[in-house]
Amino acid sequence: MKHTPVFTEISNQVEVRVRPLYLEEQSDAIQGKHVFVYFITIRNHGNEPVTLLKRHWNIKDSNGETYEVDGDGVVGKKPTIVPGEEYEYNSSCVLKSYIGEMRGYYLMEKESGASIKVTIPRFVLRSHILN
Repeated sequence: MKHTPVFTEISNQVEVRVRPLYLEEQSDAIQGKHVFVYFITIRNHGNEPVTLLKRHWNIKDSNGETYEVDGDGVVGKKPTIVPGEEYEYNSSCVLKSYIGEMRGYYLMEKESGASIKVTIPRFVLRSHILN
């Protein structure tokens, strides 16, 4: 498999790593359908468990279209991540162009009840067709 970049950011003692991939077999350039999957790893570097309650995404494609997505948890779950552990999931995005970007944040709650905002790094969605 072709090497894909990994985008990483740490905020509020939580690390978020994202690895996006273009899914050529599910995409249709003639129809303006470009499917990307992204793999996310969330690691708790803090000293108490955190629970992921909500997500917010800003999605932009090279045609200038932008989208915002808000929702509870991720992939139907509200995972609790204990100190030193990771949670992994993957999801997908469909763009009308070969290139775009995503960024966002998670709203999490510490075991103590404190709310924290965890940044999801900006990452590029780019078809390998352009390389």
